[in-house]
Amino acid sequence: MGKGESTKAAVLDEATELASLVGLGGLTLGTLAAATKLSKSGLYAHFASKESLQVEVLQHAREKFVDVVMRPTLATPRGEPRLREFFDRWLRWQSTAFGGGCVFVDAASEFDDQEGAVRDELVRAERDKLESVTMIVRTAVGEGHFRDDVDPEQFAYELEGIVLAHHHARRLMRDGTAESRARRAFERLLESCRPRAGEVRQA
Repeated sequence: MGKGESTKAAVLDEATELASLVGLGGLTLGTLAAATKLSKSGLYAHFASKESLQVEVLQHAREKFVDVVMRPTLATPRGEPRLREFFDRWLRWQSTAFGGGCVFVDAASEFDDQEGAVRDELVRAERDKLESVTMIVRTAVGEGHFRDDVDPEQFAYELEGIVLAHHHARRLMRDGTAESRARRAFERLLESCRPRAGEVRQA
């Protein structure tokens, strides 16, 4: 990595952390310049506009999510163990990835009704994540950990609901039981998908 690339990576680290605290909409070249002690003209060399900065912050956060959550998850055994690893790492991501809340959750609330490149990037990241979850659920079905009639898309939908509820309870409500409640909800979701006692899978 060249000096220019390493400088930009460091700036994006700072920008992503800042976005978690002030919101993606509050992230501007001016606020980033103040936080990094760099000149706005210097930042213009890396980001052509506020929107391009916001998009690159989302892409940077997405790369970090892949490194911290997805790659280690896919290195674990297939099926339910992999799903558990993903859930554990996703919860940890929400709690520890940034000083503020999850950049993606916060930005989704800000940009869900705003058409443009930022919303498009958020949608891409969300679709990729949901596709990853459905793939993991399909492996759980294939391994016999889940019933054949389990709907992977529905599972992904319900899992997203658990994680969003955890984010809301932990960040807004400051509920000390947020994680334990999320884990209980996750266990119930898993249990609802397992083969029933005495049930024989179709060959």
